Amino acid sequence: MEPEAVEPQAVEAGAVEPEAVEPEGAVSAPVDFAALGLPRQLVRALHREGIDTPFEIQRATVPDALAGRDVLGRGQTGSGKTLAFGLPLLARMAAGPRARAHHPRALILVPTRELAMQVNDALMPLGRALGVFLKTAVGGVPYDRQIDSLRRGVEIVVATPGRLADLIDRGVCRLDDIEVTVLDEADQMADMGFLPDVTELLAKTPGNAQRLLFSATLDNDVDALVKRFMTDPVTHSTAPPTAAVSTMDHHMLLIPPHDKFAVAASIAARQGRTMMFARTQMGVDRLVEQFAAVGVRAGALHGGKTQRVRTRTLAEFKEGRTNVLVATDVAARGIHVDGVSLVVHVDPPKDPKDYLHRAGRTARAGESGAVATLVLPKQRRSTLAMLQKAGVEPEQTRVRSGDPALAEVTGAREPSGVPVVEEAPAARRAAGARPDRRYGDRPRTDRRYGDRPRDERRHGDGPQGERRYGDRFQGERRFGDRPQGERRFGDRRFGDGGAAPQGGRAERGGEWRSGGRQGGFRHEGRPHTDRPAWDRSRDERPRDDRPAGDRPDDRRGRRDHRFDGRRPTPTR
Repeated sequence: MEPEAVEPQAVEAGAVEPEAVEPEGAVSAPVDFAALGLPRQLVRALHREGIDTPFEIQRATVPDALAGRDVLGRGQTGSGKTLAFGLPLLARMAAGPRARAHHPRALILVPTRELAMQVNDALMPLGRALGVFLKTAVGGVPYDRQIDSLRRGVEIVVATPGRLADLIDRGVCRLDDIEVTVLDEADQMADMGFLPDVTELLAKTPGNAQRLLFSATLDNDVDALVKRFMTDPVTHSTAPPTAAVSTMDHHMLLIPPHDKFAVAASIAARQGRTMMFARTQMGVDRLVEQFAAVGVRAGALHGGKTQRVRTRTLAEFKEGRTNVLVATDVAARGIHVDGVSLVVHVDPPKDPKDYLHRAGRTARAGESGAVATLVLPKQRRSTLAMLQKAGVEPEQTRVRSGDPALAEVTGAREPSGVPVVEEAPAARRAAGARPDRRYGDRPRTDRRYGDRPRDERRHGDGPQGERRYGDRFQGERRFGDRPQGERRFGDRRFGDGGAAPQGGRAERGGEWRSGGRQGGFRHEGRPHTDRPAWDRSRDERPRDDRPAGDRPDDRRGRRDHRFDGRRPTPTR
């Protein structure tokens, strides 16, 4: 018994090399997450999510990350890198204090918005179980919610370099408390030109912070970051950089130039979930429009779309309402969608890394899939050279649209030819395309505007039918606060006299003259003086002083004012 007890002690007390070799030898043995040193509460949260067995990259990197070492992790896309850095990160955040306002404790940098949201969605339920808060900080969405979350305090920020730099410039995010920094898809960030931004952001974090760097490839651009910011990193690589997934089939389809779209459309009409890649944003939009014209519904995903459109398009593809997604390299990097059985390179990539990233959208997590590249005669030599660098030996097939060989390789079939009609927003909502909440955190209910119940009140606060405008009862008053029928203009009655018939005109033969006639042409029925209208002549002059043309009727015996303007005939 004693020799058996002494031998393990000697191994533990000996050189570190046997311990470093032990995880590699234990890869084949069944290992669960609890054996990796994760907290029991986190293991239970993983079990509730249906995750019980770690992948190879997770078994290799989690123990070192939990120990606080800097880690370089390289694995094929879809190999489980998100949980490889996410699990030790959550465990460390749960063991520490709550984050201060505007001071996150951990930072995850990713190259694209979609990847940031994907990482956040993968870690959010696990963080909720531990009381760890996460927030995405990406472009294309308003600043307000991101700033509010930072003000309340979040432990982990999942960000793109550009938006995080903007938040720092605004003074709403500070990196003084950062304990762990993660770079996901580091090679892509270098390819996209984010290396200066990433370098500047890392320089603002504490020098003793832990660094975790994960990527499908570790090339020279990434080495510059490693040498400057990582201290004695341990490297874990689950596959060589050019290795292809064993469950993935690669095909090179040699097609004539005039038949390229017909071949692509027949492949898009197949059964199953398909991702297609074009080189430019314009090429993506053109393919989607042409597919719709022949009866194939497809979604477009590229950097020229607004974030709301990109999120909706990706959600429709994930939920199966659209079976075809056409994307550019940048937009589709790191996207994980279950059940993608075919990836099509409509435009062959020029870089082997782009080919591997595109192909990684299928055959993820042990599933099987196929990758097809449409190659024109003039592209054959360059495409073969690129595939050789990627470590891929494709099966070459010469096909045309409608060939049985094309259907055998890709499942292509003839499109319906009936143009696709874009769904109206109401139909899309009925199909469940929109979430339960429209804007912010306001639930979608039967209310139309604000908090006012629908159809209960129309204007103001009065019940319908009782009041028409403001607080005035219908039928009681017509203008302002003046009672109807009592006064028409100002505060004076008609002529300041007694009541008169409505309209202000006396009956024919009454006592009113034209100068003071109630309801006449003079404003408010008042004379020009304070004397009553019935006690005045037409003006103030005596009658005898008037010229002949203006003499009153009783001097001439006839009317002086004629409608035709003629003067009366003088009497002899």
